[in-house]
Amino acid sequence: MAKHGKKYEDALKKVEFEKAYLPEDAVKLLKEVAFANFDESVEVHARLGIDPRQADQTVRSTVVLPHGTGKTLRVLVFAAGEAEKIARDNGADYAGSDDLVQQIQSGWLEFDAAVAMADQMGKVGGLGRILGRKGLMPNPRSGTVVREVSDLPAVLKELKAGRVEFRNDRTGIVHLAIGKKSFNEAQISENLYAFVDALNRAKPSGQKGVYCRTLSISTTMSPGIQLDVTETLAKAAQSAS
Repeated sequence: MAKHGKKYEDALKKVEFEKAYLPEDAVKLLKEVAFANFDESVEVHARLGIDPRQADQTVRSTVVLPHGTGKTLRVLVFAAGEAEKIARDNGADYAGSDDLVQQIQSGWLEFDAAVAMADQMGKVGGLGRILGRKGLMPNPRSGTVVREVSDLPAVLKELKAGRVEFRNDRTGIVHLAIGKKSFNEAQISENLYAFVDALNRAKPSGQKGVYCRTLSISTTMSPGIQLDVTETLAKAAQSAS
């Protein structure tokens, strides 16, 4: 096992690993144990009671984080004609069609999210192996394939405001960055509740038994802090109502 530094070991002493913390207590502790000298990401990890081998138990959805991720999102839109102009007028960092496809095929990936008009998917589909590995492939389930030009401004507004996609990995765990260490406790908590509520709503119909088995929160460099799942789900539902 890799040996951790003194700052990590000091942070580790403050966390009771057998304890499931109330969400507000966990966020407060998170601020205390975050020791890195850069603005670390705040991450949530959810271990789900799904069988990721079963197609009907895949968890994949989006959430609009009330306070964003703390990162300026670079959005690319595959569009032509009027849709390309509307994309540029509504905040897209890059917009185009064949030119963008060729750039990406050449190895260019200087963007954080991709949206495609439905009429462009015939061209974009050939980029699946490139964009899929990076989690950048437009997909109707994540709201990044747009059929009507009139819907494009709203999609771009949500993405710029903090809409992010999450999905389970092959072990049935969902990982998501929900902000930065520099956020205050209320901002972290509200982003946490928004994600947990969206995760709960994304429960597959084919899943049986306990859905959300464990939840933990950490920064990029800090130890993980276990959350009380029942209390966190309750707070998330309350926050959403």
